[in-house]
Amino acid sequence: MRQRFFAFVALALACATPAAAEFSKVESAAEFKQLVSGKTLTRPLVKLTLNPNGTISGKGAAWPVTGRWSWKNGFFCRSLEWGGDDLGYNCQEVKTSSDRIRFTSDQGAGDSAEFSLR
Repeated sequence: MRQRFFAFVALALACATPAAAEFSKVESAAEFKQLVSGKTLTRPLVKLTLNPNGTISGKGAAWPVTGRWSWKNGFFCRSLEWGGDDLGYNCQEVKTSSDRIRFTSDQGAGDSAEFSLR
């Protein structure tokens, strides 16, 4: 399963296109909920829904993604499972630009993943 995860991440990063737009930090839970409410977060091979009740659902490649999220001290904190593998708990910085949203792990110090909001 771990090998499948790394292959998936490599493919997703290879398909990502750099954005020229300016991103601004999401500061509050209310702002975050407004951004994602009724939207699907998409990137190549990934479709996720972040529900206002704190649940995460969707698919990554062909495998289900489930989890829980909350907003703590200005960060999106989530626990996540993908295809039965526990991807752990992480608090992430969130930035947005138009119809894009970017999550940066480890409170903004780690790797980033960018999604379209549809």
